[in-house]
Amino acid sequence: MASRRKKAERSQPEPERGLLALVRDDLAEQGISRPDEHDLSRSLHLLGEASVENVRTLQREFSGLGPLAGPLLDPQVTDVVLNGDGDVWADRGAGMQRVDSVKISAESARDLAVRMATMCGERLDEARPFADGVLRDLPPDVAAQAIRVHTLLAPPAAGGSCISLRAITGQRNSLDALVAGGLASREMAEVLRRIVRARRNILISGGTGAGKTTLLAALLAEVARDQRLIVVEDTPELLIDHPHVVSMATREGNAEGAGAITMTTLVKQSLRMRPDRIVVGEIRGPEVADLLVALNTGHAGSAGTIHANDPASVPGRLEALGAMAGLDRMALARQVIDGIDVVLHVSRTDQGRRLTHIGRLVGDERARIEVLWQWRGGIDSGGGEVAEDREAFEEFCDELG
Repeated sequence: MASRRKKAERSQPEPERGLLALVRDDLAEQGISRPDEHDLSRSLHLLGEASVENVRTLQREFSGLGPLAGPLLDPQVTDVVLNGDGDVWADRGAGMQRVDSVKISAESARDLAVRMATMCGERLDEARPFADGVLRDLPPDVAAQAIRVHTLLAPPAAGGSCISLRAITGQRNSLDALVAGGLASREMAEVLRRIVRARRNILISGGTGAGKTTLLAALLAEVARDQRLIVVEDTPELLIDHPHVVSMATREGNAEGAGAITMTTLVKQSLRMRPDRIVVGEIRGPEVADLLVALNTGHAGSAGTIHANDPASVPGRLEALGAMAGLDRMALARQVIDGIDVVLHVSRTDQGRRLTHIGRLVGDERARIEVLWQWRGGIDSGGGEVAEDREAFEEFCDELG
């Protein structure tokens, strides 16, 4: 302790090194790579810099978020992005808005991107200038349970490095929370509960940031506790309030391209793991073929998400993914119609994220969407929620039991 104190005293005349560097040196001497609040407080005390604000600042630095932690202190923020020009933008549910209080230089942006990727256990350098991951060891004042991270160096990014962050908040992942947030009315939330309990296979569609993952997590929280969920994701971000969840994530290959684990591989493995329900975080490639096999072979109540700007685009999107898997149109149509029981579509509207459509896939040689229910701008069931075909929708609800 005495030697550390003397070293700290000698370090005081070197302000250009910065407080972060001095604390990092002290922690390295102790063999601490992931300091907690007490570790930081002890180091700051030795340096004569102990304060709550310094502890909070260093927590943000050591988490990997650095200055980008600031916007994430707001629980309404879902996304934060750093552009190549150094500007930072945040989405509080009504589209991206510039964060004027934060500006990051190109050099600092690169260092931040590399540090963030490293904290996620990913490689980021000139040979592999992009990385995906999840930060879970967050500062206590950040209003999220985890942060999904995408980093991109310059080049190929123009100007400077780019960072995209998505807040993952388990507290929002219940149907009651989604009702409180306006994504669905209480009446429609009850319909969703019945869909889950009836073990219908669900496909959730929507655009970027529309709430697909949030809705999926809320639905999975309604699954009976004696059922086993096997979850397959590209980047792990589903936080599910359920006691029996096994999660798997893809893996990039090494520098020689070896060791990669694809979504297709993981979906195949999930079939051998005694699942009650199989969940695919987002269907975006040939794994659609293996998922459709699962949906058609007894894994009732399985689910997945797919990117589509509107419900009518879902069949075409499935056809495109099926083509990647070598499925012809007719074979795909039969498996889709037989395997997917309900399509839930979510959208970003001027009133926030909303469940806007409930439908099903029908047809013969080619699948098409049949919309059973649609939200048209009302906030509750009495003001804009419409059964497109009331008789068909009532029949659908009756079948749920």
